[in-house]
Amino acid sequence: MSTPSTQVAIIGGGPAGLLLSQMLHQAGIESVVLEQRSRAYVLGRIRAGVLEQGSVEVLRAAGLGERMDREGHPHDGAAIVWAGRHNYFIDCWKYVGKRFTTYGQTNIQEDLFAAADRRNAQVLDEALEVMPMDVTSARPCVTFRHAGRSQRLDCDFIAGCDGYHGVSRSVMPAAVLKVFEKVYPFGWLGILSETPPLPNLTYANHPRGFALASMRNPMLSRYYVQVSLEERIEDWPDERFWEELKARYPEELARAIVTGPSIEKSIAPLRSFVAEPMRHGRLFLAGDAAHIVPPTGAKGLNLAISDVYYLARALTSYYRDGSSTYLDSYSAMALRRVWGAVRFSWWLTGLLHRFPGMSDFEQRAQECELDYLARSQHAQASVAEQYAGMPFE
Repeated sequence: MSTPSTQVAIIGGGPAGLLLSQMLHQAGIESVVLEQRSRAYVLGRIRAGVLEQGSVEVLRAAGLGERMDREGHPHDGAAIVWAGRHNYFIDCWKYVGKRFTTYGQTNIQEDLFAAADRRNAQVLDEALEVMPMDVTSARPCVTFRHAGRSQRLDCDFIAGCDGYHGVSRSVMPAAVLKVFEKVYPFGWLGILSETPPLPNLTYANHPRGFALASMRNPMLSRYYVQVSLEERIEDWPDERFWEELKARYPEELARAIVTGPSIEKSIAPLRSFVAEPMRHGRLFLAGDAAHIVPPTGAKGLNLAISDVYYLARALTSYYRDGSSTYLDSYSAMALRRVWGAVRFSWWLTGLLHRFPGMSDFEQRAQECELDYLARSQHAQASVAEQYAGMPFE
């Protein structure tokens, strides 16, 4: 068993792990990234594509803005339609002076790999049996297998960026870890198609269920419809999907949707999940390892970026100034932002979806809230502030 060492061991080579590695490199801090999957697998994952302005600024500061600024698409806000007829626009630029950018997570992942290759970063793909060890000691380590050899990586700190199903959170004792979870009784059936998207991100609440029209670039559209958890991909040929999608939008918008063959199709269940604290000893959780939000509020990737922003700042302060202030406040600070996003995503999911077994009272109350949001500039300003992203602490 070989025993290399580094300052920060990062478990997980997705956006959170590679962004943390990039930001630490800028601060002169060594790291090693351990990723269970192959690079091709990581790049093949289809995920979010909406970046808050704060996330855009973090990526630019990390040296990852060139392609994003060239290919990403800024938006002033998002539209909401309901009951097949009402339509209004939540103008983030008007109310809070912020825009958001559509730029696919796959593109961000490509940019992060390219940056890692340029600096000859230590990123070990297909690292198996990864296990954080001695996380409450002064010298933790991570054991793993790579290229058929058992190895141990000694380090000062461990960053658990390995997602909801990763190992990092599992090493926290039950007496320490508290989990909050809500599972929603439906999922999103999503497709990618090489067709021009609608001009604006457009959410729909319809008696047939929720729908969302989103985008990745001028010739790549992302669409979703709410489906039951019992649905199967093979029961949804493209023709059925397009017919169902158009049925959930007003006629004018439905006519504007350009259909075409799907290049990816999947069903994602929805859940809200928070694990706290986000630190145990010298182990720090970031991204989906600590929290999951339904995609309605477009917060998952943005929360991962804000976690990394806080954690990179904390580690930089520790190594540069010898201060542990930001390390000690990391969990509480990150969780304040997490819970704000969790609450907003939960509220927006409840507002825009038709839940199984909704009573007539609940349906009318939902319609009343949608009508209030359409008529109240104060309500729209509140939604715009949260959708565009709260400022970092």
